[in-house]
Amino acid sequence: MPRARQWWEWRKLPDSLDAAVPDAAELRTRLLTVGPWPARILIISDAWHPQVNGVVRTLDTTARELRAMGHTVEIIGPDRFHTFGMPTYPDIRLAILPRRRLSRLIEHFGPDALHIATEGPLGLSARAWAVKRGCAFTTAFHTRFAEYLHARIRVPTRWSYLGLRRFHDSGQGMMVATPSLREELAGRGFRRIRTWSRGVDLAQFRTELRDEHDPELSDLPRPLFLYVGRIAVEKNIRAFLDLDLPGSKAVVGDGPQLADLKRDYPGVRFTGARHGHELARAYAQGDVFMFPSLTDTFGLVLLEALASGTPVAAFPVTGPVDVLAAPDGSGIALGVGAMSPDLRAAALIALATGDRTRARAHAERYSWRACAVTFLSHLVPLGGH
Repeated sequence: MPRARQWWEWRKLPDSLDAAVPDAAELRTRLLTVGPWPARILIISDAWHPQVNGVVRTLDTTARELRAMGHTVEIIGPDRFHTFGMPTYPDIRLAILPRRRLSRLIEHFGPDALHIATEGPLGLSARAWAVKRGCAFTTAFHTRFAEYLHARIRVPTRWSYLGLRRFHDSGQGMMVATPSLREELAGRGFRRIRTWSRGVDLAQFRTELRDEHDPELSDLPRPLFLYVGRIAVEKNIRAFLDLDLPGSKAVVGDGPQLADLKRDYPGVRFTGARHGHELARAYAQGDVFMFPSLTDTFGLVLLEALASGTPVAAFPVTGPVDVLAAPDGSGIALGVGAMSPDLRAAALIALATGDRTRARAHAERYSWRACAVTFLSHLVPLGGH
């Protein structure tokens, strides 16, 4: 990509980039001085369409932004292989013995840079391919597999983290979504950690959608406390549904725990999965967005709720402590919600102090173009030079 084009792409970034992206000044310098490398970027991910989750949205949107900037981007997911359903979560399909076919696909594409997004069968096979050939690559820590395995089948987290460190430390850089996660993983012995934040589609998620009638949510007694996301044990949704709160509770999404929750909480409105405009409208209907997870590494749903004007209630853990933080680091940003070890208290504070205009303004600090630029800056040449 010509340097003039790179300069223009940088100028299109939001003025608030310095607050939204770590080391923004350094990124500015690199964009203005580097050549067209990498022309061809290959991303390997065990999480890909038709899955609906934050990893897929992040990779899909980042790839779209990179293509708009002039790069050729290919994503290889399980959809190109024979697959099986992941134990305890059959909707997630994992590739069966993918190494030989994946090697051919990598070599046929001929990447300038290789990014391995996940630690599943495809990620492990891609890592093996690169290590065998002495190729450099980057990885990303998207998911707390250690905590998820412990929650589902009681595998000790220290065992899982040993394997995760071995996987990621063989690369030239591991991308993480937040400063707090970077600090935590550094304390666990991970090396070469690079911060890669996230973005939100500000055209899709809008405050004015609150004025539209939603046939499943608009007529519920107010205030409406809303959860949106995957319905799974690791999301800790019962911590929200067990709370004594005024008004109504609603859950938007699908997942392996949905049937159990519908049976146990008959007074909660479950809408099932939503997409596109219907999803955006649901976010805007909420008076408070509930985020009970203790194990997310970021939480794209936080930004989508804030962009819709809905303040957030959450535990003070990785993800919320980063996303809801004021730009000057002075604590939680004014009007965006509340965090507390007592989730009920956080919900009531967010209801009382939330400001839909301020919530939207806070979300506007997060750009997908800035996210793609940061990702690009962390990539390494396949040859390691």
